[in-house]
Amino acid sequence: MFNTVLYSAVLIAWGGSWLAIKWQEGPVPVALSILYRFGLATVIMLLIAILLGKLQKTSRRDQFFCLLQGLFLFSLNFLAFYQATHYIASGLVAVVMSTATLFNALHNQLIWNIRPAASFRLGAVLGIAGLSLLFWSDLVAQQWSLDSLKGIGFALLGTWLFSLGNMVGVRHGRAGVTAFTSTSWGMLYGCAILALLIPLQLLAQGESLSTLTLWDPNPQYLIGLLYLAVIASVVGFTTYLMLISRIGANNAAYALVITPILALTLSSVFEYYQWTGTSLAGLAVIMLGNVVVMGGLSRISLAVNQLRGRQPAPVND
Repeated sequence: MFNTVLYSAVLIAWGGSWLAIKWQEGPVPVALSILYRFGLATVIMLLIAILLGKLQKTSRRDQFFCLLQGLFLFSLNFLAFYQATHYIASGLVAVVMSTATLFNALHNQLIWNIRPAASFRLGAVLGIAGLSLLFWSDLVAQQWSLDSLKGIGFALLGTWLFSLGNMVGVRHGRAGVTAFTSTSWGMLYGCAILALLIPLQLLAQGESLSTLTLWDPNPQYLIGLLYLAVIASVVGFTTYLMLISRIGANNAAYALVITPILALTLSSVFEYYQWTGTSLAGLAVIMLGNVVVMGGLSRISLAVNQLRGRQPAPVND
């Protein structure tokens, strides 16, 4: 029962985060909005760490990799994701992001010399075919508009960076650095990187800090910020890490299969997104591809049974 509660919390936290990202659009620069998000989340994480004594002592090498995690997982990737939602529906960005399983398989082979299973090839073909179907109607309707292609490109860039951040997480696990410690430091470094990028962006645009719009009075902006900082970042990451410890990382990753469905549903309600026959087929093919890459239907069945408490949960995969 408790596993189901944790899993539901992850789905709600991350399924709704993409619409909240869309609500961050406005006069405030993207980098500043992301800085607000992770700045608030970092303060909450560090307060929890201090009160509960969860923060480990780390070496300089550990801190270097925390910096890399901040670069890939808590700054540059979200800059790409936020830009993607400017061009395409937020739910579509969530679907593209779910293909991180494909990037993870490639990076595992390149970085850790872990060869992907034979099912990876089939999963990759299904993923590419599914993405083509999903975006086909939009691309044809807009005659392959530059905006649609930019949205897809930014979403894929963010997913690639997210996957690199996952590889840093693998390193942390091998080095004995807890996820709570690496996440806390990673968010802090991500904030520092974003703070450096803001004046550089303004300089490139020929503007100055005096012209910077610091806040958007639109209530949606505040609601989106609070949701992203507290629900998506603190609650989402914390419950996901708890779920990993109870049912294993691969089984917990099934959330990446379900989250895009919720995100696209919200996009169809609050945004302009409209379901078509080809988009439904594309979504189904992408989800199937993710299932294949993660180990097939047998693993999904195991995950569901563990969520229901029918089998003892493994500590690691």
